[in-house]
Amino acid sequence: MPANQLGAVQGLITNTYLSQAEYDLLASLSAAVLSKTRFSVPPLGVDVFEGPLKGLVLAEAEFSDDEEALAFGSPAQCVAEVTDDVRPTGGKLVSASRRELSAWLAEYGIRLSPGADSEPGHDHSAPMY
Repeated sequence: MPANQLGAVQGLITNTYLSQAEYDLLASLSAAVLSKTRFSVPPLGVDVFEGPLKGLVLAEAEFSDDEEALAFGSPAQCVAEVTDDVRPTGGKLVSASRRELSAWLAEYGIRLSPGADSEPGHDHSAPMY
């Protein structure tokens, strides 16, 4: 998620590892679902979304230090830089309709092809670079 500063250096990422009992408890709660498959292509993590966000592909890069982050050049396949945009974060995407996603992508000159159900709260996915 973008930090309070703009650009490549964004801050720390925190992972929380759950026990099976903790996972089972959380999985039993009612929630909106964001469905994606993550591929590791170092230094990138590439998320390919499913459901209403089908077609969205987001890639994020992680580095050991600020120098590495600042020296990184986006791959040629990258069609838009969204580092400073909070909309492609999980918390925003999980409730976004396909129509909203299409509008966001249009701001980057990207057209999302027609696809899955546009209702929020279902499995979501769609690619953004």
